Amino acid sequence: FLPYNFLFMISAVIYWYTVIPPVDQLKIFSADWMLKMLFINLILTFIWYQSWEIPLYISRKQGNRFKYNHKFPQEQKLRVFWFSNQTLDNMTRSMLFGVPIWSALQIIMLWTFANAHIPWLSFYTDPFWLVFMTLLVPVIHDFHFYCIHRFIHIPFFYKWIHSVHHKSVNPSPWSSLSMHPVEHLLYFGTVFWHFILPSNPVIALYQLHFAGFGAVPGHVGFDKVELSNKATFDTHAYMHYLHHKYFNVNYGGDGLVPFDRFFGTYHDGSKEADENMRRRLSRKKTDKAF
Repeated sequence: FLPYNFLFMISAVIYWYTVIPPVDQLKIFSADWMLKMLFINLILTFIWYQSWEIPLYISRKQGNRFKYNHKFPQEQKLRVFWFSNQTLDNMTRSMLFGVPIWSALQIIMLWTFANAHIPWLSFYTDPFWLVFMTLLVPVIHDFHFYCIHRFIHIPFFYKWIHSVHHKSVNPSPWSSLSMHPVEHLLYFGTVFWHFILPSNPVIALYQLHFAGFGAVPGHVGFDKVELSNKATFDTHAYMHYLHHKYFNVNYGGDGLVPFDRFFGTYHDGSKEADENMRRRLSRKKTDKAF
C-alpha cells in the first residue's frame, strides 16, 4: 500500500485545495478553469515524469545497475516510434493525448459532482464509508486495469489500440502513458467507478492521480533506485516489465489483488514460470487448431 498510494492520496488533497475552483464555478463548463486545470496537469505530469527520467535515463546516475534491460532506449533508433526515438515518441503521446484525456475526464467528474448528478458524500456525515472508499481506490484500480488490459489484448483491439503501448518493449518513465487515445479513455475511465459507488470528488481525484502518476513506477525499468551509496528503494516494476517483455503475462502488474495468480497468467521471471507460460500458449494454439 505504501509509499506510492499515500503519496498520491496527499497529492489529491493538495490539488483539491490549491487547484480546484469553487463549486459554483464547477457547475458550468468554462474555458477559464478547464484550460487552467489542463495546463496545471501538463506541468505536474512533466515534473513528475522527468523527476524519474532525468536521474535514471538522462544523467544515468546509477548506470544500468538494477536495470532489467541493460540497454537504454536512447541508444536505439527504431522506426516504429515517432521521430525514430522512443523517449520523444512516448513523451509526445503522453502530453498530446494522455494528459488532455485525463483532464477531460477529471473535468466531467467535477462537473457531475458539482451538479449533484451523482452523490457527493461528506467526511462529516459518512466518515466510515469514505475511509473505506479511500482504501478501496487501489483495489478499484487493479480490478479496472486488469479487466481493460485483458480486453485490449484481444487480437483485434491489440492490433489497433494496445500495440502502441507495447512498442516500448524496453519501457522507461515516459512509456507509462504512451498509449492510443482509446486506451487512454479506457485507462482513465477508472474514475467512473465513483459514479457507481457513492463517493467524494477528492477520492475520485485520488483515483485519477493513482492512475496518472502511479503508472510511472511500473514502467521505470529499474528494480531499485539508488538514493545514496548505501540506500535504495524498490520500484516494484518487475512484474509489469515482464509483461512488456513477454506480452501474455502479468496483466495486472504487481497490484494488491493477485488477479494473474487467480487466472494463471502470473510470471515471476523464473524458468518454471517460463515453462508454464509456454504450456499455456501451446494449449491456446492447440485449441484454435480444433
